Amino acid sequence: MSGLYTRFVSGLLFPLHERLKRHDTVAVRRQMEQTQWWSPERLQELQVQRLRALLTEAGQRVPYYRQLFRDLGFEPTRVQSLADLQQLPFLTKPIIRANTEALKHEQARGLARFNTGGSSGEPLIFFIGKERVSHDVAAKWRATRWWGVDIGDPEIVVWGSPIELGSQDRIRAWRDRLLRTALLPAFEMSETKLDGFVAAIRSRRPKMLFGYPSALSHIARHAERRGQRMDDLGIRVAFVTSERLYEDQRVSIERAFGCRVANGYGGRDAGFIAHQCPSGGMHLTAEDIIVEIVDANGRLLPPGQAGEIVVTHLATQDFPFVRYRTGDVAVVDDRACPCGRGLPMLREIQGRTTDFVVASDGTVMHGLALIYILRDLAGVKQFKITQETRLLTRIEVVSDGVFEPELKDEVVRKVQARLGQEVVVQVEAVRDIAPEASGKFRYVVSKVAATQSEVARHA
Repeated sequence: MSGLYTRFVSGLLFPLHERLKRHDTVAVRRQMEQTQWWSPERLQELQVQRLRALLTEAGQRVPYYRQLFRDLGFEPTRVQSLADLQQLPFLTKPIIRANTEALKHEQARGLARFNTGGSSGEPLIFFIGKERVSHDVAAKWRATRWWGVDIGDPEIVVWGSPIELGSQDRIRAWRDRLLRTALLPAFEMSETKLDGFVAAIRSRRPKMLFGYPSALSHIARHAERRGQRMDDLGIRVAFVTSERLYEDQRVSIERAFGCRVANGYGGRDAGFIAHQCPSGGMHLTAEDIIVEIVDANGRLLPPGQAGEIVVTHLATQDFPFVRYRTGDVAVVDDRACPCGRGLPMLREIQGRTTDFVVASDGTVMHGLALIYILRDLAGVKQFKITQETRLLTRIEVVSDGVFEPELKDEVVRKVQARLGQEVVVQVEAVRDIAPEASGKFRYVVSKVAATQSEVARHA
C-alpha cells in the first residue's frame, strides 16, 4: 500500500500541486532525467545555448544588465562559448543590494522575495521567479530519485529556516500530510528536544531524512548515548545540505540510522548546485548552472585547484544571477563518475570563506585545523570557534560534565600552536550553543577570513 500511495503522490498529486502553482517542475525533471546521460560536450552545447538566451533577454529587459552591456560594449547574441562569460564582471552581494530593483526583469510577475541567513551580518534580499523555482525543485527531485526514494515516501525534515517554519499554515500543513513530510525545527538541540526528535523519527519510520548535517549528526549521537536503536526503521538515505559535511558527521549518521548519506550543495541565492549520486559523484546541475572556480583575484582556475565558486544560473530570467560570487570554496573534478552520467562533478566542497582561519602571521588555513583539536577531546559534546581578530579567538564548549582546567589549558596550547603564541585564546564552558538565525550550527566562524575575502574580491 505504501508503494501505491507514493506512486499516487509522485505521479498525480504533486504534479497537480505544481501545475496549480504554474510551475513546470514535472516537465523539467523529465527532461533532466534524459540530459543527465548526455556527453559532457553535448551538455556544454546546451549550456551555451541557454546562456546566450539568458544574456540576450537580460540585455533587453533587465535595466541593470542593459546598462552594463551598453557600458561594456558587450553583445550577448554573439556568445559562442562559456569562455565568453569572462567578458562580464562578477555579481556580488553589495551589487545586488545596491541594484535590487534594477535587477528585476521589466515584465516579471509574481516574484517571490527571498533572503539569505545573513551569517556575515547583513542578509541579502533577492527575488525568484516561477522558472527558477521549477528548475530548482526539479533538480532536487531528480537527485532524490537517484537513491530509490520519491516524493510521497515518508520523510522527516530537520530544518531551521524561518521561511519554512514561518509558513506552517493550515494549507501547508495539509499539503505536508498528503505528501507525508514532517518538519522538525532545528533551532534548539536541548536534551529534551533531542529525545522528542528521536521519538518522532521512530514513530514515523521515514524512508528518508533531510536536514543540516550538524542537526542530523546531533540526533544520531544523542540516540546512541541513550542506547536507542535507529537502524531498524527502514530509512534508506539521509540527504544533507546547507552546511559542510564533515566525515565524522557522515559516519555518525550512517552508523546510527543504518543508511547512506547523500550530500547536497547549494543555497537560496545560487540554487541547487550539486547532488551526490550513489556512486559517490557530486554532480553539478549542469543543465541549469554554470560553475567557475576563481582565485582571490578573480582569475579562473583549472580543475583540481581550490577556489571560490562563481555561479551563473540559467533559469533566472526574472532576476538574473550571472557570475555570482558565492563565497564558497571548492574543487572541480575532471574525472567521469562510475554511474555513467555526463554531469560534471565537484571533487571537494571545502566550505565558506568564513570557515577558514588566519594565523597571526597571515597564513590562511581551513577551520579543520582547529576543529580537530576539540573534536578529539573526551567529554566534549559541542563547540564553536569564533576568530574575532588575528590576536583573539573565542571558543565555547559544551561538555558532558565539568570542563577541567587542564583541558582548557590543552585547548589553548594547541590552538596557539596553530595560530601563533601571541594569540589570546578564551575558552568558555557553556550549557548550550545557540544556532545561527537560520538554524544552522557552525563549528568555525572567522571574522578575519571574511574580511580578507571581501578585500580580495574588490581589489
